[in-house]
Amino acid sequence: MAKQKIERRGFIISQVWLVRNVPFFLFLSALAVVYIYNGHHAEKAIKDINKTTREVKDLQYEYKMLRSEWMFITKQSEVVKAVAPAGIKEILEPPFALDTIKQANSSTRN
Repeated sequence: MAKQKIERRGFIISQVWLVRNVPFFLFLSALAVVYIYNGHHAEKAIKDINKTTREVKDLQYEYKMLRSEWMFITKQSEVVKAVAPAGIKEILEPPFALDTIKQANSSTRN
């Protein structure tokens, strides 16, 4: 009987030890699942960030292109070309102030 006790003590993993440590193994399993989920979640977040960065760059490019086209179209010479078919012509006379017209009218009346 002494030999049986010695042999049993030499065998570290026994059924009793396994049953006692089941909660610890479940904790380790849950920890592994959380670790794997965290890795997948981080990769997905990085992919989303990269996708959004590409979209922002594309939109910036599009904005700059539209802005340059708009600036070209709104130049005075381009506006004149655009409205010429409608019969609208550019005014070549400089603008004048209304005060000078009132003064001119009042001086002719006196």
